[in-house]
Amino acid sequence: MNIVFFTGAGISAESGIRTFRDSDGLWEEHRVEDVATPEAFARDPGLVLHFYNLRRAQVLNAEPNAAHRAIAELDQHRNAQEHRPYTVHVVTQNVDDLHERAGSTRVLHLHGEIRQARSTKDPRIVLPINGPSLDLGDRCPLGSQLRPHIVWFGEDVPLLPEAAAIVEQADVLVVVGSSLQVYPAAGLILHARRDCPIHVVDPGPANTGLNRVRHWKEKASSGVPELARMLIAAYGQ
Repeated sequence: MNIVFFTGAGISAESGIRTFRDSDGLWEEHRVEDVATPEAFARDPGLVLHFYNLRRAQVLNAEPNAAHRAIAELDQHRNAQEHRPYTVHVVTQNVDDLHERAGSTRVLHLHGEIRQARSTKDPRIVLPINGPSLDLGDRCPLGSQLRPHIVWFGEDVPLLPEAAAIVEQADVLVVVGSSLQVYPAAGLILHARRDCPIHVVDPGPANTGLNRVRHWKEKASSGVPELARMLIAAYGQ
């Protein structure tokens, strides 16, 4: 039994983390094109690093909310059962570590992780960032400048096949805080089996195009705990 959560910006927004889809269309007063593309980094790496330092500091100051905790508690309830009735996976579009800090143990970050850096010479070299800052002159073991370990607009999403494989194995799929408008990640829902029930927890419209979706028209912090209790009652005994 596999329960898969696919989470987007809406779940972290309730912890105070801004997104590029905020009403002003800006991240920290910058256009996305100026701070979140390979071209931007090539043009002005100092600006891009400064922008992500601001975002990293924001993440470090944020705390998991009730939705993150409910997903982790569902996982922990599973671990407490001797017969292990289900497994909980999280596939997230978010680059923060709030799922992990809440206690989730199987988290795949589609778009990278803001508390990590990677080499501009060899993308396989990924290092932790200790503290909020990654600066010009911070280099990998090969001597090249480190960049945020983030999938920028215009770049491939290398973990997409792994995420699709997780969704294909889902017996229950729960979409939380995602408008399902950011591709290719939004297309993951189409990998769910036809007999897999799908729940969408989001106050906005559920743009799935599927008729087997139950839409919980609530914020993540209220809808996810309620849904988690329902899943424990159904599958956790």
